[in-house]
Amino acid sequence: MSGFSANLGFLWTELSLPEAIRAAARAGFDAVECHCPYDTPVEEVKAALEETGLPMLGINTERGNLAAGDNGVAAIPGREEEARALIDQAIAYAQAIGARNIHVMAGFAQGDAARRSFVENLRYACKAAADRNITIVIEPLNHYDAPGYFLNNADQAAEIIEAVDAANLKLMFDCYHIQIMQGDITRRLEQFMPIIGHIQIAAVPTRAEPDNGELDYRHVMRSIRALGFTAPVGAEYRPATTTEAGLGWMTKIA
Repeated sequence: MSGFSANLGFLWTELSLPEAIRAAARAGFDAVECHCPYDTPVEEVKAALEETGLPMLGINTERGNLAAGDNGVAAIPGREEEARALIDQAIAYAQAIGARNIHVMAGFAQGDAARRSFVENLRYACKAAADRNITIVIEPLNHYDAPGYFLNNADQAAEIIEAVDAANLKLMFDCYHIQIMQGDITRRLEQFMPIIGHIQIAAVPTRAEPDNGELDYRHVMRSIRALGFTAPVGAEYRPATTTEAGLGWMTKIA
């Protein structure tokens, strides 16, 4: 399977999640993914997936206390119990809808204690997901969109993955974030492909449709496929106007 996955955290946000899944199918996407689907009943999401035949590639753990500015809690010392409850919630939801990946969000933290918390919480997540055919993924975020986020580059993520030492822990390689923080996307894809579980794209620096900006995604997509990555690539961008109006990128960079 190849093609693109619609990230419904950013696309068709005016629709309910089940209707957004249907819209993605009509638009020609090969899969869907989302951020936090937990307010939508499992049965409604499952029905939309079955109706369209689209796989749900992944969901995120909930971010925590949004009013307090949380963006995940798995790397925050002292919040391990909360982190594991959010992991349990994500695994149960993912299993119910057949989602393949869970992005465990680290949160805003720094230092050795944060690293220890993240590693131990990831070990918990990987063990809990292992017999459910679910992969845990971690994603570096850039310091403009998420200043202070614990995980901010692919080398750091690779070191964490090695430390956790679980077969079902992979890197979510978001080209938008990695380009901002490290650049050299083609070589980094080649370097990290053995541990990549999912790839996402968006224009840099605007995070809009991926057919503009400083990255040539025609070249990036050719590199991704040449490296043997056959899963749908996640379209996690913020539409410049409406989702429908910007979909021309799909034929330009495929």
